[in-house]
Amino acid sequence: MSERHTITAGFMPLLDSALIVAAKEKGFAEGEGIDLTLVRETSWANIRDRLAVGHFQVAHMLAPMPIACNLGLTPLAAHTIAPMALGLGGNAVTVSNALWEAMAAQGAGHDLDAAQNGRALKAALAGRRGRVPRFAVVHPHSGHVYELRYWLAACGIDPDRDVEIVILPPPLMADALGAGTVDGYCVGEPWNTAAVVLGHGHIATVKAAIWRSSPEKVLGVQAEWAERHPEALAALLRALYKAAVWCAGPEHRETLAALLAGPAYIDRPLDWMMPAFSGAMRIGGDRVATVADFFVPQAKAATFPWKSHALWFYTQMVRWGQIPHDKANAAIASETYRPDLYRAALKPLGVALPAANAKVEGALARATPVGSSGASLTLGPDGFFDGGRFDPDAIDGYIAGQQVLPSP
Repeated sequence: MSERHTITAGFMPLLDSALIVAAKEKGFAEGEGIDLTLVRETSWANIRDRLAVGHFQVAHMLAPMPIACNLGLTPLAAHTIAPMALGLGGNAVTVSNALWEAMAAQGAGHDLDAAQNGRALKAALAGRRGRVPRFAVVHPHSGHVYELRYWLAACGIDPDRDVEIVILPPPLMADALGAGTVDGYCVGEPWNTAAVVLGHGHIATVKAAIWRSSPEKVLGVQAEWAERHPEALAALLRALYKAAVWCAGPEHRETLAALLAGPAYIDRPLDWMMPAFSGAMRIGGDRVATVADFFVPQAKAATFPWKSHALWFYTQMVRWGQIPHDKANAAIASETYRPDLYRAALKPLGVALPAANAKVEGALARATPVGSSGASLTLGPDGFFDGGRFDPDAIDGYIAGQQVLPSP
């Protein structure tokens, strides 16, 4: 090993910090010559700000946040890039017991079906009296808020009129639901399981049902640091990829869950961690639902930073009035995700990589794997529960076709 690298990474106490935690605790960072220090934070705003002022070089970050930083939507934000995703899926929508009972009376089921349960939510809200129901998300520029809004709108619920959307840090959400401060929320694990275990709520649907094979968190990197330390970044990407492979092994689930449950990381009971890894989600009371691909750390190109993912998040920023659409803004969003850096870093490992940088119509033909393993990758445009498909090559039409609230 030649040069050693010192890197400090910020993270939030969430299950999808798994790759960063495993990279440190299982020796993958050390094996790449990295002295990796992990710092637990209390809010996503702190993650963003400490990256901007240089306390962190990299961070466990909400997938849309680097895009929002680069578009000037956030205060005190450095130019940030995302050269790697940290897995697919991992979040859910949880509602209070009272709201779930109202939804169940309108036909909501226990299979987490996004369309059926969304229709039931619409009917339940139509008969509700008193204050507008309040849903919490973790940040204004998070996958949670865009997926929650997409789901609500596709089911005929106006996210700006029929509900109120507020911001809460993940560890406070289950308590807020129990206290009646919020009526529901969209958050990553284990904070949905927490509400169920504590008897405060019921899981209504999951990210994997709303947007198949969708990103949740990315590795956010201060762009200036990346330019000055390319070898350090490449070494970290290799360490994280190796950690992803390890995390994906079913034989490692209990070890990984125990690591995350520890006081340095999520600091909650071990049995709160296991449902997301096994896919056997406790959704309400003692009822369990099996969710395929609830959290995917490595399969299905789970760590590849797809430019199409970046561009879909951008379309939602446009849809909900956060940024105007023009070619310059779309280019900023696209250039935030850096598959070129991912490819260069992983090339020495000989792993299979997509040949395309975006999931587009015809991607199955265009995205043949490269690398020595010869493994195949099943790719295609991103699909959503309402039948929608996103082709980044047709972004203007996609944005033009997005209504704030679809016709019933």
